[in-house]
Parts: sequence; C-alpha cells; structure tokens
Amino acid sequence: MNKTWINSIIGLLAIVGLVAFGFWLSKDPTDDFQASLPGADNRQAGNLIQEIVRIGENFNLFGAKAPEMNGTWPRFRGENFDNIVSEKQNLKDTWTGDEPEILWSVELGEGHAGPAIYKGKVYLLDYDEESREDALRCFSLADGKEIWRRSYGVHVKRNHGMSRTVPAVTEDYVVTIGPRCHVMCVERESGDLVWGLDLVKEYGTEIPQWYTAQCPLIDGDQVILAPGGSTMMMAVDLRTGEKLWECPNTMQWKMSHSSIIPMTFQGKKMYVYSADGGVCGISASGEDEGKVLWQSNAWNHSVVAPSPVALEDGRIFLTAGYGAGGMMIRIVQNGEQFDVEVLDEYQPREGLACEQQTPIVWKGHLFGILPKDGGANRNQLVCVHPDDVKTMVWTSGKDHRFGLGPYLIADEKMYILDDDGTLTMIKPDPSGYIELAQKKILDGHDAWGPLAIADGRLLMRDSKTMVCLAIGK
Repeated sequence: MNKTWINSIIGLLAIVGLVAFGFWLSKDPTDDFQASLPGADNRQAGNLIQEIVRIGENFNLFGAKAPEMNGTWPRFRGENFDNIVSEKQNLKDTWTGDEPEILWSVELGEGHAGPAIYKGKVYLLDYDEESREDALRCFSLADGKEIWRRSYGVHVKRNHGMSRTVPAVTEDYVVTIGPRCHVMCVERESGDLVWGLDLVKEYGTEIPQWYTAQCPLIDGDQVILAPGGSTMMMAVDLRTGEKLWECPNTMQWKMSHSSIIPMTFQGKKMYVYSADGGVCGISASGEDEGKVLWQSNAWNHSVVAPSPVALEDGRIFLTAGYGAGGMMIRIVQNGEQFDVEVLDEYQPREGLACEQQTPIVWKGHLFGILPKDGGANRNQLVCVHPDDVKTMVWTSGKDHRFGLGPYLIADEKMYILDDDGTLTMIKPDPSGYIELAQKKILDGHDAWGPLAIADGRLLMRDSKTMVCLAIGK
C-alpha cells in the first residue's frame, strides 16, 4: 500500500473520529438512563451503565435560623385535603400601590413542586440541575434564607420541569417523593435521614409520563403510597420505614400524576386513588386494612393529575385533562361490599373539568378552572353545583382566563395564579365572579406549582423562582 493511500485512510479515520466525538459531546448524559426506564426500549441494555441512587446521602447545613411561627400548610392541598386554609387568617381585602409586597425570593431548579410550611420553616423538594440532585430544601419563612439541604444524586432529564410534588410534614418528620419515585423521610428540624425507598427498584413502578406528581400522604404514624407496579397501595411506618401492609396490584394499573385522598363513608375510612387505569378505594382501618373495598375502570385515562373530590352521600367527582372531561360516581354499601355507580360522564366542553388542579368545594359548590379544550369557556374559573356539574352557575368570562394555574381559599378569599405569574384575588361566592385585586408578580412562565399560605404569607412560584408575599393586614 503506497503512502498516499495510507494518508487517505488516516484522514478518513480522523474525520470519523471527530464526528463521533462531536455526537458524544452533544448527547444528553441522561439518555442512557432514560433508555432503562420502564416502558423504554431496552434492547441496548447491554451498553447501559446502571445508576446507583443512594437516597439522602448528602447533607448541607447553611447556618441560617428561622424564628418559630404558628401557621402550617403541612402537605398537598392543606391540613384537610381541601385546599382551604383552616387556620384563622387576617388577610388584606384588596391591594394598592406596591402591594402585595414581595418579602423574599429564591431561585429554583426548573419544576412545579409546591412548598409545605410548618411553624416558620418552608420545605420544598427541588431539583439541582448543576449537581444533578433531588434536594429537600429547608428555608426560613421569615426571610427565605436556606437552613439545610438533604439531597441525593439522580439523573433527571428536563421534561416540562422535573420536581413536581409537595412534601408531607409533621411535628417530627418530612416525607418527599422525587421525580423518579424515590421516597425519602427525614427529621423535620435537623434534616437527618430516617429512611428511603425506591419504588421503581422494589415494586416495579412505571414512572409517569411527566415524572412523579403523586404527593406523599402521612396519616397518623403511616405514610400511604400508591406505587403501581406489583403493589397498588401500601403503608409504611413513618418512624422506621417498615412496610405495614401492601395491597397487590391485581388490576395492573399504573401510577398516575394524581394523589391519594382519605375519605370516610358510612363510618368506613378508606383511601381513594385515581390511577392510570381506574379508580379505587382501599380500606384504611379495621381487620381489612389494606384491602380493596371497591374499584372501577369506568374512569380510565392515561394522564390524570387532579385528585378525586369526595362529596356527600358517597359521591366522588373525577376529572382530568387531554380530553378526559369529568365523571361523577357514587359508592353504595352493599352488605360488607361496596358497589360503584356512574352518575354522569361528559366531555370537557360539556361541564366542569380540570387539567392540572383539583376543584375546591366551597359553600356547597365546586370551583375549578376549565382546561384548554373546554370550549368557549376554556381556562376560565367556573362555579357549578355538585347535583348538576354540567351546568355553569357562573364563569369568570372571556376577559378573565387563568391557564392551568393553582388556587386556594383563605380568609373568605380565593387566590388564583395565572400561567405567567399574575395573582388574582376574588371573593369565592356562588352568586357570581367578584374580583377584589390583581397583580403581576412574576416574569417567568408555567406558574403551575401549588400555593401555600401561613402566618399572613403566601408562597407561589413559576418554573424557576419562588417568592413569599405579605398578604396579611
């Protein structure tokens, strides 16, 4: 082989090498992890590097202090799971000038995770994109300074945000669920790790399309989780991490983006869950604790974010986005069993439906924001009566649309956050839409994270920033 040919071959190999190197540089380092997710193409599994996640392995203490306060917002949708602040608040009736004042703000990883508040401390599950870690961050409610951080390395690709759950907090503990279904329990004051649980590894959980949005439920000394996979629902000892009961997933449903709610009907306490595949009620007490009381696949949608809404007489309102619309069911006791009746089912243009947020029951009515496929009333706040969820008592009107934003009620006022960071305060009245004040607070986008209120302060966020507002008189 002459020298010219040798030089040509060397040059060709160099070009191929440069192209390959450029492709490697442009590749997302989490692509190999993504291929190993449940439901992904695993034909190249032999080339994967298995990721080892050590839940809670890292800790940072920043030295900030937090003065103790009285208020709490201890979990997703608040103390009573209704998105209504139960504690007495004395909040402003309107805003003027520079009100409401921004007391402090913090930058976050991209996501929609909401905060929990407990006696002067704020707890938020964030994702640190630089260090590639799920991070439970503890802040002072007074000034926003970070007190401590408990974290662990895990690769998460950006997918309309990453973390999107709200911690559950008690006097002694904080429990979180990360985007890839890692459950972590720490001591509330110190941040010391108590236990961790990998739902994918131990139960074969299939991570939902936009990561985990199921918020942990603490009930007494138990943590209630709905993994999907091999187990529909389970209880874990809050103090030790010991599994107390597991309900087999005989229906083969998957984890949805919805969260579990407790419900009591005819003296029987149960946990209600809207899964990917159906809705069910699991016994929460007695000799049959952890057993399926009732189930129905009449409500069967692959993207479900709102939680079930328990009403009177055993009625449960179900809703979701992406064309799902709404459904009203009733559970009926039949001896020791429960039957499920479908009372009404309809498309999003035909009645109350919500895409992300869960409707609020207030003064005998349901309040919610219609999804983008809700027809002429899309993205409007609407009020309906539970006896006729397809007839609008009132709508906020075409000039008052709110995107997918969160809302809650405190001190006879409803606070609604628009996608672009505009905060609106209304009087939640069944007689009509009554706006009290409105203010553009954030300049970001996708302000979808749940709100929290305690001690006259409102916490809200967009995809990258959380702020604390002074809303008290």
